[in-house]
Amino acid sequence: MTVCYRHPDRATALRCTRCDRYICADCMRTAAVGQHCVDCAQAGAASVRRARPVVRAASGVPVVTYALIALSVLAFGAQVSSHQLESDLVLWTPAVAHGQVYRLLTSAFLHYGLPHLLLNMWALYVVGPQLEGLLGRVRFSALYFLSALGGSVAVYLLAPITAATAGASGAIFGLFGATLVVGRRLRMDVRAIGAVIVVNLIFTFTIPNISWQGHLGGLITGSLVAWAYVYPGPAARDRIQLAVSLGLLALFIALIWWRTAELVS
Repeated sequence: MTVCYRHPDRATALRCTRCDRYICADCMRTAAVGQHCVDCAQAGAASVRRARPVVRAASGVPVVTYALIALSVLAFGAQVSSHQLESDLVLWTPAVAHGQVYRLLTSAFLHYGLPHLLLNMWALYVVGPQLEGLLGRVRFSALYFLSALGGSVAVYLLAPITAATAGASGAIFGLFGATLVVGRRLRMDVRAIGAVIVVNLIFTFTIPNISWQGHLGGLITGSLVAWAYVYPGPAARDRIQLAVSLGLLALFIALIWWRTAELVS
């Protein structure tokens, strides 16, 4: 009489198709081919690699989003109290051409008036936490600053030389584009964010004194960065993310150098 290897008091004729030991009905685990014993089923489950998610979620409070909002509010307070600070930090092409390259980023934290600040911070508060949760804090930070820089570089290249530009709109448009790309990758309904982008672009090109260069540059940059973060397969994902991020940064540096050389000459 054959008995279960785990229950010697139970007669059985079933065998594990993997290790060939006798098993009773309680110890049998259904497999793709035949049946397995408890030990072989556990060993098989442990050997299966879990698929890497499309995006890596960050748990907890959206610290980066709130920190960016706080920095913008503090910068606006300092800007209101000191007009000289505004003159020293906004994006003004002649100053950048003469070495004040930092204005390309500092201008993203300054705003012309309270409504300008509130509109941008409300948009950041709405889309920022979800993107930060999906991409993680490091990737979200890279997305935000690359989008801000992409918008500023577009202003530096295309805007009138005498224009003084400020605002987080380039970075915000980058977040809009990233939300659209990530939503499509996750097969979500993206019609709402698509409509928001279209409406904002209409305002951008129809209302005077709005920097269409910064909005468009941020939108394109954010979309490219988000594509690199969520579309590549697991095997090459980290390499492509790093390569695209550094490649865009190198491209921006080259464009800034070329434009500066053109203006100085």
